[in-house]
Amino acid sequence: MNYNPDNPPRQQQAPVVVGANGSPGSDLAVRWAAETAARCHHPLRIVHGLDLLTLSSSVESHDIITPAIVDAVREHAKAVLDKAAGSAREIAPGLDIETEISDDSPARLLIDYSRTARMVVLGATVDTGTLGHLGSTLLAVSSHGHGPTVVVRAAGTDEAVRRDGPVVVGVDGSPLSEAAIAAAFAEASERRTELVAVHSWSDWDAGRFAGTKSLAIDANQLETAESAILAERLAGWQEKYPDVAVTRKVYLAGPAEQLTRWSIRAQLIVVGSRGRGGFAGLLFGSTSNFLVQHAHCPVLIVRERRT
Repeated sequence: MNYNPDNPPRQQQAPVVVGANGSPGSDLAVRWAAETAARCHHPLRIVHGLDLLTLSSSVESHDIITPAIVDAVREHAKAVLDKAAGSAREIAPGLDIETEISDDSPARLLIDYSRTARMVVLGATVDTGTLGHLGSTLLAVSSHGHGPTVVVRAAGTDEAVRRDGPVVVGVDGSPLSEAAIAAAFAEASERRTELVAVHSWSDWDAGRFAGTKSLAIDANQLETAESAILAERLAGWQEKYPDVAVTRKVYLAGPAEQLTRWSIRAQLIVVGSRGRGGFAGLLFGSTSNFLVQHAHCPVLIVRERRT
């Protein structure tokens, strides 16, 4: 699978990279990443960042860490990776799996890998709460990564990897959503499942921004216009992936809520990192943040790969 047709050939067999720290969210992310890597015939790399700089600054005695402490930290990391690799092999026995321990921080390690990885996968370790509860690593990688990032959450109390349900993509009317559409079609094709394309108009009352009290819009005309935008965005991709059945859904408001409702039965939600209307400022705005905290399935955040 290739999210960007302009990516160089070296991306074709780039690894799926997943961060492992031994938490329940991390364990689920490892299993999801293993299944995804096996399905798309890419290797899996499981990584763990020691963050020795932060560890050193937290040690009171002489502001340094002793070799014994470093050895203990490394042994713990090795145990975490061995367990994660074992879980991955249970999911995909023939998968090419590598593990790596880095002295760098988990966030920096995963951001660096995002430049060349097939995708970077992280686990969300909580079900509810503010953004701060999600963890600095998840927020840093989601905000500053260079390629596709997947946040894996448990579906309620179900810790299994979901294999049924459609792939759902959030679509806006700009060319910047093309990467998300491409990723969603490719994922639906590989998973042999339906694609649901969700287009939601803004929650805002545009009349307020134009200096008027309200904006008179005929709902039927607006829905027709937005449906045409969605059809235009999907047309070429439907020709490229004739095996993928597509359902188009247009809503006049509530992108975060609509996508979250779809996530109850979806196996994957796909969103772009930038857009307009209901998806404006997605990566730093309410939609992506809400999905990362509340979606009932993994969320794939797609952005234009930066070098």
